[in-house]
Amino acid sequence: MATPAVDKLSLEDIPPSPAGTIFIDDVIGIDDVSAGTSHTSPVKSAAFALYAFSDAPAYYVRRQRDSPFEPITASALKKAKKGAESLAKKAKAAEELKAKKDADEAKRLEEASRIVIKRDPSLPEAKRIKIRDGAANRESRVVVQGWIHRLRLQKGLAFLVLRDGTGFLQCVLSGDLANAYSTITLTLESTATIYGVIHPLPEGKSAPGNHELVVDYYEIVGLAPGGDDAISNRVQENADPSMLLDLRHLVLRGETLTGIFKVRAALLRSFRRVYEELGILEVTPPCMVQTQVEGGSTLFSLKYYGEEAYLTQSSQLYLETCLPALGDVFCIQESFRAERSHTRRHLSEYTHVEAELAFLTFDDLLSHIETFITKTIQYVLEDEEIAAIVKKLNPNFVPPELPFKRMTYESALEWLNEHGVPNEDGEKFKFGDDIAEAAERKMTDEINEPILLTRFPVEIKSFYMQKCADDPRVTESVDVLMPNVGEIVGGSMRIYELDELLRGYKREGIDAAPYYWFNDQRIYGTCPHGGYGMGTERILAWLCDRFTVRDCSLYPRFTGRCKP
Repeated sequence: MATPAVDKLSLEDIPPSPAGTIFIDDVIGIDDVSAGTSHTSPVKSAAFALYAFSDAPAYYVRRQRDSPFEPITASALKKAKKGAESLAKKAKAAEELKAKKDADEAKRLEEASRIVIKRDPSLPEAKRIKIRDGAANRESRVVVQGWIHRLRLQKGLAFLVLRDGTGFLQCVLSGDLANAYSTITLTLESTATIYGVIHPLPEGKSAPGNHELVVDYYEIVGLAPGGDDAISNRVQENADPSMLLDLRHLVLRGETLTGIFKVRAALLRSFRRVYEELGILEVTPPCMVQTQVEGGSTLFSLKYYGEEAYLTQSSQLYLETCLPALGDVFCIQESFRAERSHTRRHLSEYTHVEAELAFLTFDDLLSHIETFITKTIQYVLEDEEIAAIVKKLNPNFVPPELPFKRMTYESALEWLNEHGVPNEDGEKFKFGDDIAEAAERKMTDEINEPILLTRFPVEIKSFYMQKCADDPRVTESVDVLMPNVGEIVGGSMRIYELDELLRGYKREGIDAAPYYWFNDQRIYGTCPHGGYGMGTERILAWLCDRFTVRDCSLYPRFTGRCKP
């Protein structure tokens, strides 16, 4: 090895490094075979340099961060050789240990492959059940099917948690079942059919349902990949949110999202239960429309047999047409808003709960909304399984109580100004200002109780909202605000006089002609009426303490995201 040995060289005396030189820097270097061949990517230690690159023509060291690389000194080279010998011994020992482990593993797999899992014909016939029915079928032989959610293997024993969508079940395998090849090569998210007897757990032990299945036979239905393609490698908790959304179909299998969507299902059931008790009928309006409800800038347009059409922003106008025929009505279906909003509470597609009610006053409407919300939450939490999920996701959740705090728009401006919260221009709020999300959230979170925020100015609300009789500057409108999430409901009394509605169109620059069918409601038997819309994802975010409504949508759609 022709390595220059020098005690010290001046900068002018340092010769150019020979081709193939290995560079060493203990500050920025890394001891890896991918480094060392460039002064911009050095190795960290001289010992590793000699161990990994023993045939290099020269070794250059940088002693200070901003100094040039210099040839290694003779004394440093001598020390590095001893270090390299030590590294070589460690590497050899590690290689021998690995070889032994590989041999042991090969032997174990060979022995495991000779084990044949057979069904015992003398056992009683197994009853096919869902995991949710486990407690009702204890001490009897059952068969369950599902996905391997968790897995722990040890000598002579295997513990796995099976998931079937209705619950989780711990399964215990022992003897040949635990040592079989198919068991020791089992992977997470594999599907299996498992036979055995469900026994209650002894005192002091815990598992889902407080019982476990002692397995006597099983079959693999579909083996999921392991190694680099294992689900635990593809889906990691702290991964980039965009990547997790790309893999939403796999992320859904996690316990958090599973819990959220079980709560969501209970929430939708409870919505319908409350409406049924109130005698309000469900209808299904169209999603493809040719009129706007909430402003043309947020419409998704499409060609409908050569005509211009849109995805609906709201079903409100159609619900209003049902009042004379069906009485009070509601719908639960998708609405679409083409808003380029990247806030945590906006989606381009969301599940909209909407209702229209006839022959009522504004106070009646406010009472209905707060009763609807409190009753819905009451029914959600009556389900013990769902209540347990909510408790786990949102330990501090307190169901709302009647009555909600009532607060006018003008009172809200006073509160914001008194507490030093500026408007979007950095100034004090004045009448006519829209209350932006951040200011609204700050106020709601500090007050820390549900708020019925009422009487918004005509100019910042929709064309169809009824003006207040005592102050024509404001409308009989309401937003329901909840701590930690903000607005979850928007509603109002609707204009029911034709002339007033026509003036609303004109004010907003809307052509009244396409709304002929809506206008007819004011001609053929008009009446005082009102309604509201609620975002399912927003109330779910409040209930489950989610930072963003995206967690509450199965496959969230927002600006730039329409996959998978």
